[in-house]
Amino acid sequence: MTDPVVLAQKLAWLREHLERAKRRRAEHFDALASDVDRQDALALSVIVIVQEAIDIAFHIVTDEGWGLPSSYAESFELLANHGVIEQSLAAALGAAARLRNRIAHGCASLDAERLWIELPQGLAAFEQYSTVLASWLNRA
Repeated sequence: MTDPVVLAQKLAWLREHLERAKRRRAEHFDALASDVDRQDALALSVIVIVQEAIDIAFHIVTDEGWGLPSSYAESFELLANHGVIEQSLAAALGAAARLRNRIAHGCASLDAERLWIELPQGLAAFEQYSTVLASWLNRA
């Protein structure tokens, strides 16, 4: 069974980094494009957010005995297969896991414009994930 205290702490940490990412995203693309330090900070926020979400998913699926995922994306798929999150959210989070890998393994090739454009939708998916898991935790 998933430890509710650990999950609550991890959800709080996820929410904190979601707020940091929102603050780090510039209002206009030009401000982000001209500030490599902001780009780096935002990329780090994305890595932390995605990694924390993955860690939460791995905790739940292994603690609940639903299997050991062979990939980050599969951890979200297992949550969906067991009714914790919707399949569409699992797919969005799986795509975010691939983004995390691209950033972590090739930050020099970060596409700032793509990050700036896609970030709001990505953050919204992780906010939804956080909300859904908090509800699931309260039911458990």
